[in-house]
Amino acid sequence: MAGTEMERAESGGVVTKVDPAEVPSAAFGWSGESRRTFKVAAVVVALILLAMLYENQQGASTGWTGYIYLILFAATIVGILVRDFVTRNKPK
Repeated sequence: MAGTEMERAESGGVVTKVDPAEVPSAAFGWSGESRRTFKVAAVVVALILLAMLYENQQGASTGWTGYIYLILFAATIVGILVRDFVTRNKPK
C-alpha cells in the first residue's frame, strides 16, 4: 500500500501562501493575489467613472442623479484605496 505522505516541492524562491506540492502552478507564482494590480485597476476604474461625468448633452434636460452616483462610486473606490494605504503603513 502506498504511503500518504507527500514530498515537499521546492518553490525556487517564489513566496506563496499555498504548498507547491498541492498546487503545482504555485511554483511559477500563479497562486496568490497581486495587490498592486488591484490598486492600479481601482484607480483606472475611478478615473473612468469620473471621465463619464463629461458627456455631450445636446438638448437633453437630465437630472443630477447619474452624476451623483458616478461621484459616489468613484469616491468610494478612492476611499477604499486611501484606507488600505493608511492601514498598510501604520507602525505595528
